[in-house]
Amino acid sequence: MSTLDWIVLFGTLVLIAGYGVYKTYGPKSLDSYLRGRNSMNWWTIGLSIMATQASAITFLSTPGQAYQDGMRFIQFYFGLPIAMIIISMVFIPMYYKLKVYTAYEYLENRFDLKTRTLAALLFIIQRGLAAGITIYAPAIILSTLLGWNLTVTNVLIGTVVIVYTVSGGTEAVSITQKQQMAVMMGGMILAGIIVIQMLPISFQEALHVAGKMDKLNVVNLEFDLADRYNVWSGMTAAVFLFLSYFGTDQSQVQRYLSGQTLTQSRIGLIMNGFLKIPMQFIILFIGVMVFVFYQFYQPPVVFNTVQTDNLRASEYAGDFAELEEAYTANFDESKASYMEMLAAIDAKDQVKENQIRAELGELKAQQTEIRDDVKSLILLNDPLAETRDTDYVFMRFVMDNLPQGIIGLLFAVIFSAAMSSTASELNALGSTTTVDLYKRSVKKEATDQHYLFSSKLFTAFWGLGAILFATYASLFENLIQAVNLLGSLFYGTILGIFMVGFFMKWVKGRAVFIAALLSEALILIIHFRNGEGLFGFHWDIGFLWYNAIGCLALMLFAMIIQKFVKN
Repeated sequence: MSTLDWIVLFGTLVLIAGYGVYKTYGPKSLDSYLRGRNSMNWWTIGLSIMATQASAITFLSTPGQAYQDGMRFIQFYFGLPIAMIIISMVFIPMYYKLKVYTAYEYLENRFDLKTRTLAALLFIIQRGLAAGITIYAPAIILSTLLGWNLTVTNVLIGTVVIVYTVSGGTEAVSITQKQQMAVMMGGMILAGIIVIQMLPISFQEALHVAGKMDKLNVVNLEFDLADRYNVWSGMTAAVFLFLSYFGTDQSQVQRYLSGQTLTQSRIGLIMNGFLKIPMQFIILFIGVMVFVFYQFYQPPVVFNTVQTDNLRASEYAGDFAELEEAYTANFDESKASYMEMLAAIDAKDQVKENQIRAELGELKAQQTEIRDDVKSLILLNDPLAETRDTDYVFMRFVMDNLPQGIIGLLFAVIFSAAMSSTASELNALGSTTTVDLYKRSVKKEATDQHYLFSSKLFTAFWGLGAILFATYASLFENLIQAVNLLGSLFYGTILGIFMVGFFMKWVKGRAVFIAALLSEALILIIHFRNGEGLFGFHWDIGFLWYNAIGCLALMLFAMIIQKFVKN
């Protein structure tokens, strides 16, 4: 990157973090630290909620996913507005009525201490691990692209977040997230405009190319339990996930508990529900336009060019050169076919168009074979190398094609996204550890300042733990995949506890506690035997369905157990 890019990158990050510290500097009480003095208006709440969910992986992986798989991921969010309305009607009024610091305080009021503690521990386990991955996942990609040491990248992201999160608490997180969302969406929209302007064909022709290559497949009406991204999973299973994430996950609950009024919190949450889909659509569409761009300008054979550079310096350099030559020939033939297809579309020659589409399908299959052969060489050269390169597509495009200054801005987008999600997670982990565990079960009587200091200490502890976990994450196999599933492994059970509390008034604490343990055991069995089955029963389902199964199973178990136990 150029000097200008480095100035834009670090200038953006320092200004955002400094602004958060400056605006929230001064003496605080536990209430102001955890609930931000209930000073947040609806649009600050809405942006903060969106920024919390929009991790760096959103901006790294989503364009790459669209490049490879088209727009169908958008269906995952179709049920989001429904979930936001339910939470606004049921969850938020209860939290405001009880004036809680965390969502799990409600559970002791409704059930008992052990149920509250169980839900808090389930949250801490999954969110504590997720905080490390929120840092590690973008750091491993950014360190590769920038040529930085991975540990240095982990420490940079984590340290900046710890400074302003510990200093200002919930208010600092929410204030900085407004600036981070402006940088994130402003940078992405600017990148989208630039890629469209750089296309050698018209925008309408670009849409034709994307559509003919099945990249604009927004809606899939086929019902398939194994498919995570169709209308049915988006409108059912994903609703359970969103209910749990936005309604019971403290990293989100803390965002709207800081609202000035119940109405402000509700509007902020609803704002997220209706803006998140357009936001994801824009990011996916940018990925599709990058796909069209690379049909007319030759892309790298593998987007993680560090791996191909290593190949050129290895004993496999000759084999790689032959594959690159074949890849170039394939690209030239594909480019000519696209121009012929556009001419056929313009001439309304359907027969010719279908013929060329079939030819392009064969060329794409050959291209995939060449890429797979290159990835095999990469693994021969380095058995531990990462060959999945979709996460590198967008930033590789940025580094190779965008002007100076814009490149630094787009890297600031990724760092800002990593910081915004991590800040919310650390803030929530510090709050939950202090309020639900330390204050409730360890040191029950202490001053407000003692608990304020404890909350800051726990926030810093979880921040350092996240950095440490991120630093050594590469020692574990399939960690990224495991943590992507983590939310769905626990969210169904947590949501089920709350749903029993809200809608099954006759069920008491002991029954729901036992039901929660059984539900969690069921989900773990389903996951670890998924695709294989057990005792003659076979199943293969997408992990989104774990949320629905866990929640509904817990409600059923609780109803049955309550008939046999005394509270």
